Amino acid sequence: MMIKGVECCDTVEVHEALLNIVNEKMPEEEVLYNLAELFKVFGDSTRIRILFVLFEAEVCVCDMAKALNMTQSAISHQLRILKQNKLVKSRREGKSIFYSLADDHVRTIIAQGLDHVQEE
Repeated sequence: MMIKGVECCDTVEVHEALLNIVNEKMPEEEVLYNLAELFKVFGDSTRIRILFVLFEAEVCVCDMAKALNMTQSAISHQLRILKQNKLVKSRREGKSIFYSLADDHVRTIIAQGLDHVQEE
């Protein structure tokens, strides 16, 4: 059976054992909300471009602005969002602030996302 282009079961049969497993493993609603909010941050191509720069190297805002052909102000705005969501971290060196990916989880998310979109 098809409903609006999606294949569906021909009969209604509830598989209680499977539902019990799903219900036991399902995170709390707040955790799912936070996960959805995190993925929204990845939904902006400018932020993805910034993350890809940081995937390769730790850089200051000046270098990042040059690499992405953007203003420092525009970069800073996006970095603030990325930092609030714990995707990037910063450190001061003299008068410069250097940014990098927050941890290996961010590196993994980016790498797996790229693998997924490049699949044939």
